Amino acid sequence: MIVEATQDFTLPWAGDDAAALAFVRDPARALARVRFLRDLRADGEGVRGELLVPLPGLGEVDLPFHSALTATPDGATLTPQAISSERAWVEVAGQARLDGCALHFAFQFRAHLATPDAQGWGGAAFEKMIRAAAVRTLDRVARELPAGIAQAARE
Repeated sequence: MIVEATQDFTLPWAGDDAAALAFVRDPARALARVRFLRDLRADGEGVRGELLVPLPGLGEVDLPFHSALTATPDGATLTPQAISSERAWVEVAGQARLDGCALHFAFQFRAHLATPDAQGWGGAAFEKMIRAAAVRTLDRVARELPAGIAQAARE
């Protein structure tokens, strides 16, 4: 099962251009205050961590992600890297760019969830419930992202 969500937003930036570029190119700093991320690590190979997703009846599920980080002239991009060793994981893609006195962000989340084969109406109902919960959760995650990044930018 694949579930997707996106979030685009703009934050004002009062500092200089060099500081803005340093901020968006340092995901450990920019994403440090995002509540639904755990074990966030950034190094020369990119950004890794876990997206925490509460699912009814299953509790909290941690979806690992790995994205390559590439600096661009006006910011940075995150390119998702496949994780083949997990039953459930999430692709995190993103772009951040400086435009005048504002930082523009665009994120795309694509969760890959392995579910048992839906057999009969009970299995189909279970899959429908999981899909609905995952969609709601990814949408909530996407909505909360701007507040976490804005808090990190103020610090």
